[in-house]
Amino acid sequence: MTMQFIARAVGSGGSGSPSAIFSFSSIPQTFTHLQVRGFVRSTYAATEDTLYAYNFNNNGASTGSAYHTLFGNGTGVSATGGTGSFSSIVGFIPGNTATANVYGQFILDILDYTNTNKNKTLRIITGYDNNGSGTVGLFSNLPLTLPGTSAITTMSFLCNGNITADSRFDLYGISTSEVTGA
Repeated sequence: MTMQFIARAVGSGGSGSPSAIFSFSSIPQTFTHLQVRGFVRSTYAATEDTLYAYNFNNNGASTGSAYHTLFGNGTGVSATGGTGSFSSIVGFIPGNTATANVYGQFILDILDYTNTNKNKTLRIITGYDNNGSGTVGLFSNLPLTLPGTSAITTMSFLCNGNITADSRFDLYGISTSEVTGA
């Protein structure tokens, strides 16, 4: 199994609406799986913001997802599951009023992203420490409308605020066959 860097997206650092959107386009169809790794902070005027994956294949925002979550915040643990009218949650990230220089991290896996015989499922591990508080979580999401069984060629991320200029998203391709020169 090999892992190869594909692309990087960095924050805008802007303010106001609409939310900053991070996008990956023209995703190569030559790998077995995709992985996105993020180091993220929001300008949202709160301690915590929610990061979403949406707009797969430029077909518009997902109108909902089936999901499972397991997360803790230092004082308790919660587990939920069901369907919702929101896009796929990637995780919780520090907002503007969180401790300075605190960033959320996540690893998002999309298995078999080119397989047109199965729905696409997002698997995420995420967390951040806000000087003794914060959140850690495991999430799985199945976008209900998009991308369905289509191969994923583009995807976007957004939150309630804008993403800080020093945040970044790295996209990797994972191949299960031997690749020479990688």
